[in-house]
Amino acid sequence: MLTKFDMESVRTATTPYEAAKTKLKDETDPPVNVHLYRSMIGSLMYLTASRPDIMFAVSACSRHQVTPLTSHLNAVKKIFKYLKGQPKLGLWYPKDSPFQLEAYSDSDYAGSHGDRKSTTGGCQFLGRRLISWQCKKQTIVATSSTEAEYVAAASCCAQVLWIQNQLLDYGFNFMNTKIFIDNQSTICIVKNPVFHQRTKHIEIRHHFIRDANEKNLIQVLKIHTADNVADLLTKAFDGPRFKYLVVHIGMVDMVFCGILLSCDCSHLFLLSQLSFCCAQFDIAGWLVSATSHLVSAGSLQSCWCNNVSAE
Repeated sequence: MLTKFDMESVRTATTPYEAAKTKLKDETDPPVNVHLYRSMIGSLMYLTASRPDIMFAVSACSRHQVTPLTSHLNAVKKIFKYLKGQPKLGLWYPKDSPFQLEAYSDSDYAGSHGDRKSTTGGCQFLGRRLISWQCKKQTIVATSSTEAEYVAAASCCAQVLWIQNQLLDYGFNFMNTKIFIDNQSTICIVKNPVFHQRTKHIEIRHHFIRDANEKNLIQVLKIHTADNVADLLTKAFDGPRFKYLVVHIGMVDMVFCGILLSCDCSHLFLLSQLSFCCAQFDIAGWLVSATSHLVSAGSLQSCWCNNVSAE
């Protein structure tokens, strides 16, 4: 992709997207080649099947395919700059992770500056293996953050119910699937179906999540906003926060994974001890948290250094 669009010599970027800035009245923003813009978006859409870290950025840029402007093209080029700096980042599926279905739901209230619609984000895990993720601008204009979160939770619930039905064919019955939400008001609405006065403005089709909760197909739980990995799919972030979410959603650098897995060590140690030998890598945290055993820092440092010197 970098070769196709002549982006091999560009500088790298730490994040794939920045929040849109308000244009000045005298600021010019001429249109660009529609076919080039759509071709770049089409290539990136294929890549989102394995790269959830660029899902929000690609979704935001794909909304301007009718009349793309120079600012929109620059936003797409920033995604390519990010990919140039992280070409080997991929999803990691640890063997020893528990086989338990759980999901995370989040929304960005009025995140779209043009029409003030909110963005729905959701992701589903089997243990710590990311198997599905969604990012979509909501079709309605939410009048409160609670409504936006409720619509996002209903969308996540629909995906969870679909996964439950699919896994039944393989003999796995996941009842009471946990859906983590960082909005307490949304959880109260899901668990209390008598809040008619406060929810009558919400479309009926979103209320099926209440029925799923009553039937114990799902259970909604509170999670702190800082720990909600679905946040990665709803808005743009700065470097440190973005890297934190990428690591905790289950993405690692496959080159560094190869170095670690080629070691004879059968265990890894805690992230705080690992940081000294992989500071130059953008990953490591989630790979370590996927294991339940500890070894001394010295043994892995020696093994890691031997592999690097052998290369």
